[in-house]
Amino acid sequence: MKPSTIQRHTTPLLHSLATALLLPALSLATLSSCERDEVLIDIEETQVTTPVFTDIYGFYLLNEGNMGSNKASIDYFDATEGTYYRNIYAARNPTVVKELGDVGNDIQIYGNKMYAVINCSHKVEVLTPDSAKRITQIDIPNCRYIAGYKSHVYVSSYVAPVQIDPTAPRGAVFKVDTVSLAVVDTVEVGYQPEEMTIVGDRLYVANSGGYRVPEYDNTISVIDLNTFEVADVITIDQSSNFHRLDHDSMGRLWVSSRGNYYGDINSDLLVIDPVSKQMIKSMGVPVSDMWLDDDTLYTISTEWSYITGDNAVSYAKIDMATMEITDRNIIKDGTDQRISLPYCIAVDPVTKDFYVCDAKSYVVSGTIYCFGSDGTLKWRQTTGQIPAHIAFRGKIEQQ
Repeated sequence: MKPSTIQRHTTPLLHSLATALLLPALSLATLSSCERDEVLIDIEETQVTTPVFTDIYGFYLLNEGNMGSNKASIDYFDATEGTYYRNIYAARNPTVVKELGDVGNDIQIYGNKMYAVINCSHKVEVLTPDSAKRITQIDIPNCRYIAGYKSHVYVSSYVAPVQIDPTAPRGAVFKVDTVSLAVVDTVEVGYQPEEMTIVGDRLYVANSGGYRVPEYDNTISVIDLNTFEVADVITIDQSSNFHRLDHDSMGRLWVSSRGNYYGDINSDLLVIDPVSKQMIKSMGVPVSDMWLDDDTLYTISTEWSYITGDNAVSYAKIDMATMEITDRNIIKDGTDQRISLPYCIAVDPVTKDFYVCDAKSYVVSGTIYCFGSDGTLKWRQTTGQIPAHIAFRGKIEQQ
């Protein structure tokens, strides 16, 4: 994975704010194999598959928890055991009041620390990647997503209170030192910023304008990481309400738009040239979450419509080099018919197994499905409420 996270959901903005605004990321870390045993926890332990030994030891899954319910939680899958552990944060940190907090919005392992962005609790929890024990918390208002680069992590923030507000101020990106774990700088960006990606020494920030409905933002802020100032702004006249953001091996930006949920502006995936600041192609693919594996992009969508009053579910696989859709049916055995609301997708960089998380009704426990690279089901397991963000753990270095 690249230094930024990839991921999460396309629902109406007013859908309790927990599923449209407070959506779902991911990353890999360099860790020594001697750390693996410490993460094993005797709590809701389930053997789901046979052990597999690769440079990926397993992954953490951050469950958002329905907004206002204080039910964010973390699960762990240990690939070396084939064992799934539920709610390990509570077990590892029994003295933390209110446990993890309200709405888990992103999780990433960067360097020797793991960062969990807890949106409505206005904090980033810093944990040990080997055991999920709390190191500290960093207070950041209405924080959204995180990206790591060199000796800092960068956190996007709506800044404003969690509410629809046409007068809501611009958002910001907070710069955090990975040693002191202190906020060392901030920079103002567009309205309600979401995911970020780093190309060279520039940080690109997708701005949604979600609180200002129907006047959504249609810009990508460009931050020079040497000066930590906004060096440029990319304006996309053809779309708005941006969410997911990553880049391919050619440096092109891939940004998702949530649309306006009324059918006249649909969710879409756009390819942007950051040099000319022009849209290269509209893929015509709705995106709730996406995951980049080499130069292949996996997408899922639960696109809400106020016209139909329902979600349209879809999947896709895209060759980013050719900018062509290669597969509209990534699940080959019919298991997709059992998935109500696909909310998260992730791909193991070694085995190429891919994972799809089902949020179901948002108020009950979800389910994670593991598929082989051929699209057939290998195993499934009950998760916490609204399973949303995955961070792989292992010896794979960040690119």
